[in-house]
Amino acid sequence: MNKKIGIILIVIIVGFAVIFLLDPSEEDSNIIFHVTLADPDLYNNGIYTDVFTIDEGEYSFRFVPNGSSPEILSITLNGENFDFSEDFKLESTSHQTGTSEYFTWRYEGQKIIWITEMQEVSIVINPNGNVMGSVSVDILEK
Repeated sequence: MNKKIGIILIVIIVGFAVIFLLDPSEEDSNIIFHVTLADPDLYNNGIYTDVFTIDEGEYSFRFVPNGSSPEILSITLNGENFDFSEDFKLESTSHQTGTSEYFTWRYEGQKIIWITEMQEVSIVINPNGNVMGSVSVDILEK
């Protein structure tokens, strides 16, 4: 019984940690692009593509990964006056408690981009074969 309570507490703590790591002070109006890739049907030949308009400014990527997310998430942005490409690597961190172990995940790579003028940008997200693992990708205005 105590083991079940411990596991429930761990799940609750991890849930709160994820919420606070996402910085709830950021308003949704700062989100320029968002996609949750949790369905293989969202991909065409294993690649997700979309087009959106972005203003001049500084932006950052935000990811919501988990243990089943793609190990390498390749993202390419192309516009009339902008090119960006990065292979984001999924890293896990083990957390030990007195009675259990749990993991958190994050993508490592260049997360800040600068756009010099308003333009239409195409985004290509390649999960490198892992279309079953879920991940959310946001581009936020800084």
